[in-house]
Amino acid sequence: MTAPARSMLVRRTVFVLALVAAIVTTATFGKFDAYQDALARLEIHPHVPDFALVAAAKPAIQLHLATALLALAIGTILLLGVKGNRLHRALGWTWVIAMATTAVSSLFIRELNHGALSFIHLLSGWTIVGLPMAVYAARRHKVAQHRRSMTGMFVGGLILAGLLAFLPGRLMWELFF
Repeated sequence: MTAPARSMLVRRTVFVLALVAAIVTTATFGKFDAYQDALARLEIHPHVPDFALVAAAKPAIQLHLATALLALAIGTILLLGVKGNRLHRALGWTWVIAMATTAVSSLFIRELNHGALSFIHLLSGWTIVGLPMAVYAARRHKVAQHRRSMTGMFVGGLILAGLLAFLPGRLMWELFF
């Protein structure tokens, strides 16, 4: 592992540990009630997920959710693992297929915008165009370009789009809140 990669891993680990420490400290010293009160005022009521909502959803939504979760899991492994070996290539191709399926299936999900495409569909277009370009960069041994492209699609196409899926009125909101 290179020094910059090690440094990034250390920073991410410290961030996660600090976040966990903040949550534990807050819960230990009784401030957790303040968070619950704030959620209640915002009419946010977290609950055990109701997976019947997913089962009742359209097939395009079910496929989209399944491939997005698969891409999230594989992408996390790829970002944290060793690069360039046979496992990375095999998981990388699986990730590309999962991301492409997620992006294309999103084009058939139009419930919120009265049948029209929405802002979030721009991320799908970006992914559909960016995936072949990132694979091409890897095939041409342009490692830095490949890394930037894939990391950008992971952050924008999965993390950002995933967070937008938790907006009120969307399936993930209903599932958890």
